[in-house]
Amino acid sequence: MYYGEIKDCDIANGEGVRVTLFVSGCTNHCPHCFQPQTWDFTYGQPFTKETEDQLLNMLAPDYIQGLTLLGGEPFEPENQRVLVPFLHRVRETLPQKNIWSFTGFTYEDLLTDGSHPRCEVTDEMLSMLDVLVDGRFVEELKNLSLRFRGSSNQRLIDLKKTRETGIVTLLPEKNRHKI
Repeated sequence: MYYGEIKDCDIANGEGVRVTLFVSGCTNHCPHCFQPQTWDFTYGQPFTKETEDQLLNMLAPDYIQGLTLLGGEPFEPENQRVLVPFLHRVRETLPQKNIWSFTGFTYEDLLTDGSHPRCEVTDEMLSMLDVLVDGRFVEELKNLSLRFRGSSNQRLIDLKKTRETGIVTLLPEKNRHKI
């Protein structure tokens, strides 16, 4: 897996101050994507053990609330296979941090056998996430007033509550505007 960028003090891609990893590779190719260069699976730099160590060090300070995965597309199968062992390291080393992921796929796509993003590690990856921002960016539904997303079809899914209830549960409105 390759990555295009790491941000160590991001407040735009999840609640609180976050470390953000922009992975490379995406087959969605959404029109008007804000980072089309990340569609290329070899864009940027290789994701290595040193990259993982760097991210864990960036995540360690108390003021960092968590990790956000963006892209490209974290849920491309080849990216999931690399991210899952790393997410295990994050959970084991820093269990107090939360993990968000953005995806152009829907949550339902990720659960559907035979769909492009679903692979042998999808359920494991989802089990380590706290919030999933799902759905492709759709220019016709663009809304600049939305927090943490670009178009109104995208959802902020509280995966902890979704796992507890078995029903897709969105983050409460009060949390959507909190930084």
